[in-house]
Amino acid sequence: MPTRKLTTELIVAAIQGFESQKQRIDLEIAQLKAMLSGSVAKRAATTEPLKRKRRRMSAAARAKIAEAQRARWQAFHERQVSEAPTKKSAPKQKVSAAAKAKPVANLKKASAAKAAKKAAA
Repeated sequence: MPTRKLTTELIVAAIQGFESQKQRIDLEIAQLKAMLSGSVAKRAATTEPLKRKRRRMSAAARAKIAEAQRARWQAFHERQVSEAPTKKSAPKQKVSAAAKAKPVANLKKASAAKAAKKAAA
């Protein structure tokens, strides 16, 4: 049995055929439901959803909304700054002259010991 290759044209035609069958079946279902409920179908079953009209906004309305948002942003950031905990920096410790001189004296003492050891060797 030879196998057929599915071309894109064949696939597209099949899709269109199935969609038309689906629409016909949906229409028949809607009619049957209308008979069942005793009322006329309000809307025939269609594959397209209802589209809402896009609402346009004037430039003045956009400016008003933008200004209100800027005011909200400013108020929020002012609250953030006012509620932020303020760090009190610890006072700097002052080092006495004697404390500064101590490491220098230790370094001189170590250098002298190293020089004495080198001279003895």
